[in-house]
Amino acid sequence: MAEKPVITFLGPKASYTHSAALSAFSEELYSLQAQSSIEDVFASVQSGSASAGVVPFENSSNGSVIFTLDLFADRDGRYPDILVTGEVYVAVKHCLLGHMPSHDSRTDSGKDFSSSPSEAKWKQPWRRSITSTPSTSGTVTPTQSAPEPGKCRTKPEHDISHIKKIYSHPQAWGQCKLFLNTYLKGVERQDVSSTSKAAEIVAQDTSGTSAAISSAIAAKLNNLTHLATGIEDVEGNSTRFFIIRKRDAVVVPSPSPSPSHKKHKSLVLFTVDHNRYGSFADALAVFKTFDLNLTSCNSRPAKHEMWQYVFFLEFEHARDSQGEEGGNVEMALQELKKFTKGLRFFGTWECRLSEA
Repeated sequence: MAEKPVITFLGPKASYTHSAALSAFSEELYSLQAQSSIEDVFASVQSGSASAGVVPFENSSNGSVIFTLDLFADRDGRYPDILVTGEVYVAVKHCLLGHMPSHDSRTDSGKDFSSSPSEAKWKQPWRRSITSTPSTSGTVTPTQSAPEPGKCRTKPEHDISHIKKIYSHPQAWGQCKLFLNTYLKGVERQDVSSTSKAAEIVAQDTSGTSAAISSAIAAKLNNLTHLATGIEDVEGNSTRFFIIRKRDAVVVPSPSPSPSHKKHKSLVLFTVDHNRYGSFADALAVFKTFDLNLTSCNSRPAKHEMWQYVFFLEFEHARDSQGEEGGNVEMALQELKKFTKGLRFFGTWECRLSEA
């Protein structure tokens, strides 16, 4: 029996990237292998040890994943053959996972807080935060940058006053600001490679005083308690993942094509002459000239020269009936070369936004 093609993803298992990989590639046909970092996914695809890889690219509420952008920028020339061949959207529902405190007053049937003296109730920090009046519950303290902050969408399900450290992927902090600033303000935060890795670390913490922002699947896999559920700021929070492959590799199927997907996307990278006025504007004008719809623009430091940048532009366009890129894309790329430097085209894929 022939070996299954290998698909790598940012692990460990139960990460959101794992969910994206599972939605795109059946385990009956492919061998899904977790990697410890996004860089390792790129390296496995570039080396040919994996047929394709799945990496996070951007979140609907917290923007682009800079680790992925920096790898696409490829300033050291380590990933010259990487292409994007598909995209997957995954709904992100964050949970605060951890261990129950040694004495969780909220579940202690021996105490009736409804008949306890008011003063005794409010000596408990967690109770002060989750039993306040409806008009103030979940309200974040106003600041100069956010004079009218919103309310978080949920409350803790258990006592969380014992939590001294929180682990998660850097993207998660920005997606759960309201909850963290309301109920865990000042608690130490530690970046890790993925939300599922955060759950693994907390599961091994014998002190029981740490928590992870992770998924419900990670809670089940690591036998952790849901201290709070749905702590993301925005309902409908979603992350987009890219499927990457090597330029000369056998084409690995993307998510099943659909006749309803009439739009396609492409991604290009370039820099411009920062000393010439209007150089970036000239590059942008090319997309309008060739009827290509720009949908996003990102930049990262070029690093070879201070205050110089590389730009990532993503755009929508149609394909002809044979499934090839329309002539406008090729002509636009040729025209872009007149106004840019280091132009790199990362490929074309079906737009899956309707499934988000």
